[in-house]
Amino acid sequence: MQYDPETVRPMREELVRIGAEELGTPDEVDRALADSEGTTLLVINSICGCAAANARPAVAIATGHSVQPDRIVTVFAGQDVDATERAREHVRGFRPSSPSIALFNNGEHVFMLERHQIEGRDAFEIADELKRAYDRFCTPD
Repeated sequence: MQYDPETVRPMREELVRIGAEELGTPDEVDRALADSEGTTLLVINSICGCAAANARPAVAIATGHSVQPDRIVTVFAGQDVDATERAREHVRGFRPSSPSIALFNNGEHVFMLERHQIEGRDAFEIADELKRAYDRFCTPD
């Protein structure tokens, strides 16, 4: 089932406003994740109000941290179906969940926040976990 584009537009725009690049095809996902140098944060966005409502603001809060990934990309579960499926193939060993947030370093998956780690936490707690991952895996500017 695909969600109505107008319903999800504000949720998509929330990440685009902070500089996330939307990936709409499997090829775009492969280029962004497998073929990339540096660090890439992948946000599997979702309409889920219980977790995504805090995941998106957490990513925005974490953009204020002194250490950042080189790139932020996003797919939307329930809308970018093929791209989301391909993105999930890049995070092997984890069950599909949305929202979820993954960090890649030179194409290697190095960090994951699954939905169950996002649910029940506020945006600041999630952002703190992202900042710790940035400190560990990203190169300071």
